[in-house]
Amino acid sequence: MTTRKGALTASNSGRFPAVVAPKPPAIPGNLASSSSNGLFTAIEVNGGGGGAKIRAWVESMRASSPTQKTTPLPGDHRAWTTQHPSALDMFEQITKVSKGKKIVMFLDYDGTLSPIVDNPDAAYMSDAMRATVRSLASYFPTAIVTGRCIDKVYSFVQLAELYYAGSHGMDIKGPESKKDRENIVFQPAKEFLPMIEEVYKILVVKTSSTPGVLVENNKFCVSVHFRCVDDKKWEKLAKRVASVLEEYPKLRLTHGRKVLEVRPAIAWDKGKALNFLLQSLGYANSNTVCPVYIGDDKTDEDAFKVLKESGQGFGIVVSKVPKDTHATYSLQEPSEVLIGIFIDIYKPLKSKINFQLYKIYSLRPKKIYTFQKNCVS
Repeated sequence: MTTRKGALTASNSGRFPAVVAPKPPAIPGNLASSSSNGLFTAIEVNGGGGGAKIRAWVESMRASSPTQKTTPLPGDHRAWTTQHPSALDMFEQITKVSKGKKIVMFLDYDGTLSPIVDNPDAAYMSDAMRATVRSLASYFPTAIVTGRCIDKVYSFVQLAELYYAGSHGMDIKGPESKKDRENIVFQPAKEFLPMIEEVYKILVVKTSSTPGVLVENNKFCVSVHFRCVDDKKWEKLAKRVASVLEEYPKLRLTHGRKVLEVRPAIAWDKGKALNFLLQSLGYANSNTVCPVYIGDDKTDEDAFKVLKESGQGFGIVVSKVPKDTHATYSLQEPSEVLIGIFIDIYKPLKSKINFQLYKIYSLRPKKIYTFQKNCVS
């Protein structure tokens, strides 16, 4: 079992072989290439009509906020679910596609394994979800791919046997071994750490006058959460954050779900992190692997696109409303993620009767945990 930098280790259970990570993919130049289809939006801050772009972005965010957005028309939702059917309804097809292949699981955290909450520090994972993910990792290599820093997401998940890709894949580590609990695998933006720390401190001061804002240091990126900020102040907040970056041309400003994010301007994202991990596990361009990625945010679209274009596995988007996505299937909320994972793990033990009972009675996490204990022998 190796622990040198640039290598992945096997999990403590010994189910997965130790593998040496390949040479990291080259990052072309210092600046990131444009994102796919505008699904993950970079906000221009150094000229190029930045002010107008910020206003346009704010208007789109305001229009899609829960207080403004109208319920999708039945026809619209029906058309979307035809294109992206529920993973729960497509169980037989998913089983057929993955039969005989090595499944590798990739899971976003916020909005996927835990509900979206006003306070990011309170995005706790349920005991039922943790038990299910632990069981999942005992069968398949499993990775958490998140915008959070690894330390923060690990404090929520508390499972040492997983792979973790924090800071949108810019901080990757394998399962912890008893000999080396700091098994760092890959950090393509390490040179930006002092700059990120500096910008974090500046943003804490610059945004302190905005009620409800929360600035989070995610190691290789800075997240400015505005979920609790009055939407009339979003534009002013975005301009204030953008003004700070005028002095940092090597950083870029993007946005996700009620969050502004400052990241190194390098061509690295969750999709590249997914490819790196697959390559490290020996499954690069392999037709014997079935990667499954579940996520809810715009940043997950990079991973969905990688799977779609490669023809390997599939993506599952977690969303209650129709939206542009490269994912193949959909789930509505974390409770559906829980039961979806549960069913995929225990294929020989599940029954269509229990599955339909779940759908009819809409079991919630505490009941699902009981459901899990009763179904697993």
